[in-house]
Amino acid sequence: MADILRPTSIEDLPSHLIVEILSCGKLSVVDLVCLELTSRAFRGSHHGLFPPSFRSLVDFAAFQLCGSHPIYAPMSPNARNGVFNRCRGNWKRVLRFLQSVEQSSNVVETSLGNMQIRTGKYHTLLIKDSSGYSCGSSLCGVLGHGPETTQCVAFTRINFPSRAHVIQVSASHNHAAFVMQSGEVFTCGDNSSFFCGHRDVGRPRLVDALRGIPCKQVATGLSFTIFLTRQGHVYTCGANSHGQLGHGDTNDRPIPTIVEPLESVGAIAQIAAGPSYSLAITDDGTIHSFGSGANFCLGHGLQRDELQPRPIQSFIRQDIHIVYTWGKGYCGALGHGDEVDKITPELLCSLRSHVAVQVLFNIRVCASKRKTFVLVDDGSVYGFGWMAFGSLGFTDRGASDKITKPRILDSLRPYHISQVSTGLYHTVVVTNRGQIFGFGDNERAQLGHDTLRGCLKPTEIFVPEMENNAGFVSETG
Repeated sequence: MADILRPTSIEDLPSHLIVEILSCGKLSVVDLVCLELTSRAFRGSHHGLFPPSFRSLVDFAAFQLCGSHPIYAPMSPNARNGVFNRCRGNWKRVLRFLQSVEQSSNVVETSLGNMQIRTGKYHTLLIKDSSGYSCGSSLCGVLGHGPETTQCVAFTRINFPSRAHVIQVSASHNHAAFVMQSGEVFTCGDNSSFFCGHRDVGRPRLVDALRGIPCKQVATGLSFTIFLTRQGHVYTCGANSHGQLGHGDTNDRPIPTIVEPLESVGAIAQIAAGPSYSLAITDDGTIHSFGSGANFCLGHGLQRDELQPRPIQSFIRQDIHIVYTWGKGYCGALGHGDEVDKITPELLCSLRSHVAVQVLFNIRVCASKRKTFVLVDDGSVYGFGWMAFGSLGFTDRGASDKITKPRILDSLRPYHISQVSTGLYHTVVVTNRGQIFGFGDNERAQLGHDTLRGCLKPTEIFVPEMENNAGFVSETG
């Protein structure tokens, strides 16, 4: 009986069971590294259990996890080799890169729960543990608390149907969209061109036209919305003056309509929206752009509108885990050390040695507001462009200075950043420990503080435990 009750160490398990545990997909790369460092069972060779080219059980498990990862699995052999070589032949680093890319675009798994941050013009939206929160200016009801609320001075919970679990959010100037775990999409805010996908405004409402068509991502432009379904199909609605809806014409669409030209290029893996243009990335990494060609933002070398999706030639069969920039170079927002326009994608040589997991840019309103952030796989953040009232995050530079080459944000060095989002004049980041920091303009409480007008130094933002109506500022005060 004593032997039966004796505690069993994982080191006592058969090696093949240890490999199954490590490869189950429940462990992060940080967990794998900790196991490798603290237990001899995960170090050294286990003859016959895995090929001799792998350094350890953990290395082999990381390789298996990479092979089944949704980003890595569809890659071509050349693209896989490119990622492996750029990660210095280390499968744990490849896995860290893949997991970081996945989290920077979606919900981040932190020690305080799942989170995602998105910034709009003068507001910020947050997902925390499947609930939605908002703060800042509620112009046109964009915060989701109804037309009677003009401002929220702290993060305030948004009311959805009781069983709704938010998994993704997108913020634009004056409207917002939320994807639920069920695949349903809710939208709110300005609806002057029906870019919310329904005919109502105010509080979040279900997009009925997509009922029964589960979505996994949504992207909001200046006056239009893009929806990506779980099956890899793309729907768009709203204003279409530049062809940003991708239907081959300039007719507005009041309800979400499938983008037929994308049906022939294969499943779409990710979408993005600029003010008046759209991007769609296929499983093989090809980027298609359409909409307004102003400032060369489509990457085709011409300032011409594209009414339907067109592949960016520079990215066909190219590795996209390194940073390319193109478009208007004003204020150094492209990071090449000058203010020269780049009419097609150009490699950002100064970041070539880094593995980028998120590139975030701000091209809203006009070129004078431009700034860019690059998040790399070790949790560091680089910024360049216009300081924009401190929203670029460099505490030693003036509020209107220009940074023309990528520079690491020293103020964020103590933290491992998992996600970045930048609005018109403010920026917010999330760490792997679930902390939220903001910097830049706070005139409209978009950084979630009631007493600060602005923050040159990253300042922690807290999500208060409060009743649903706490933090509101109504039209009557």
